[in-house]
Amino acid sequence: MNLIFDIGNTRIKAGVFNDNTLQAHYELTKSNELDIEKIVKENKIKICFISSVRDSEAAAETVSELLPFAPVLLFSAHHPLPFKNKYKTPDTVGSDRLAAIAGAQALYPGKNVLVIDAGTCIKYNFINQNDEFLGGGISPGLQMRFHALNNYTARLPLMEINEKFETLVGTNSQDSILSGVLLGAIAEVDGIIDRYKQLYTNLTVVITGGDFNFFVKRLKNSIFAHQFLILQGLSVILDTVINE
Repeated sequence: MNLIFDIGNTRIKAGVFNDNTLQAHYELTKSNELDIEKIVKENKIKICFISSVRDSEAAAETVSELLPFAPVLLFSAHHPLPFKNKYKTPDTVGSDRLAAIAGAQALYPGKNVLVIDAGTCIKYNFINQNDEFLGGGISPGLQMRFHALNNYTARLPLMEINEKFETLVGTNSQDSILSGVLLGAIAEVDGIIDRYKQLYTNLTVVITGGDFNFFVKRLKNSIFAHQFLILQGLSVILDTVINE
């Protein structure tokens, strides 16, 4: 059994894996919310694998909590990957993006796959049918858009996601913000998918991330949702590292 940590910008996700099969998962704001000693002992954890998009301090804190109980490995862009990384600046690509691609490749081998990670940022990651990660795009996530409107204007209120909102023409400031952010993001994602479809045949589209559920219900394009795609991808990468 392996214990995998995905330290994101907002939350930490953790999963216990046995032969790349997820046995248990946790979502928290700090790793010390877990009884790590109990998890390690009960599941006979062989190794802990940590991926972090935050500064090194967040990863170091998690490592220090894990070290007394199991060996710890920090994921870096220099580790071997199950695909070819064609990103022009491989040292700058986020570990979460690489993990998302690894997860998608394992699920849809030999396919053109666009992975959309709808979290703090909306990240578009593309792997072609030749197992080559080419890159993608990054735009602000829903909460970031709401906070930007509030922070960079004098009078616009801070809004939050309204799952029931469908109004195109906002008749007050609150509804206008919701229309612009929510419907605008939906139009963006659908538009990006359409453009990829023009370039790549038989495109498979996968969505994950904290806001994946919001988009799944609203996108006109056909997509597959995988809530734990990044954890799954990290498990696949760990296997690649161990077997290298």
